[in-house]
Amino acid sequence: MDLASLKNIDLNDLISKVKSGGFGDKKLLIKFGVGFVAILIFLIGYYAIVSPKVKAQEEQIMIMDENKNKIIEFNPDILFSVDSPDFTLRVAERVKKLKSNIKTIHYVAPQVWVWREHRVKKLKNFLDHILLLFPFEKQYFEKENINCTFVGHPLLEDNEKNKIDIRNVISEDKKIISIFSGSRSSEINVLTPILLKFIKMVEEKYNDIHFIFHTTNEHRERLKNLISKEEIKNCDVISDEKIKSYILKKSTFAVAKSGTISLEICNANVPSIIIYKINFINFFIVKMLAKVKFANIVNITAGKEIIPELLQEKCNAKNIFNKVDEFLTNPDLSTNQINQFKEIIKDFKTDKSSDLASSVLINSL
Repeated sequence: MDLASLKNIDLNDLISKVKSGGFGDKKLLIKFGVGFVAILIFLIGYYAIVSPKVKAQEEQIMIMDENKNKIIEFNPDILFSVDSPDFTLRVAERVKKLKSNIKTIHYVAPQVWVWREHRVKKLKNFLDHILLLFPFEKQYFEKENINCTFVGHPLLEDNEKNKIDIRNVISEDKKIISIFSGSRSSEINVLTPILLKFIKMVEEKYNDIHFIFHTTNEHRERLKNLISKEEIKNCDVISDEKIKSYILKKSTFAVAKSGTISLEICNANVPSIIIYKINFINFFIVKMLAKVKFANIVNITAGKEIIPELLQEKCNAKNIFNKVDEFLTNPDLSTNQINQFKEIIKDFKTDKSSDLASSVLINSL
């Protein structure tokens, strides 16, 4: 989950509260073959994944050092970092080494329950406190005697107060299917063509459904152009956060890229399926390292598939259509899914995340 996705964190509220050889041998031939394949995979992996990231990582280190120096110069009582652990926690570690008196508190724990649990041992060397989104995360940090507090997930707070008129967006006689194709260009490039084929398949069977892509201002025009090229009529793109939230609550169903958005969909009591597709090498690495069976946090917590997941080769227009059609023609499936995920996410909620977070900050002063 990235920082931009935590749009319900009220930072102003939080701040205000604080202020208050030979190949005749078969074995040798096999060894050569395995070795050759291993080298080939390494070369593909290096040039496709590692090499492009080296320069970016070098630039990131420079930015880390700049941030570290500014923090040391400012000399705060508390360094409060939020999410983006590969960056923010490295800055915190650098600061702590130079200024041990600065208390370090981090909001949104790295997902050690998915992979790289060993990171927890390293965190205890420089973190004074960590604020958790999920209650089950406590066991990982308490085991290493790291001060931690479950504050709840801010995306599950209902901050919408004003009713929004969406009649200019969608007619009232149509059902809405909300679509989330991702926030990164790479995700949109891979998933949008699949989703547009899926929409065409739905339109062949249903004439009372309107599709709405939820996106950001950055990708809005690109999505509109892709839809226009396919000459799809019953489809719109929205980027306004308030309208997106309201339309989601009015949706009959949602098809979403795997990620934090799934919690928002559940919080809106909308049934859904999860889709995702990445290149083979990245997927292979994830499968090798991940400790969990599912991609979706609701399914991970439940230990079973409550929200259907269509990943990799299963992520195609036909499979998406078949699964959505199954839900549309059998309302009991939707009701059952909603009842199950409501039981799961209620444990992720607290009265007010920023209240709990601010109390930790105040008590650390």
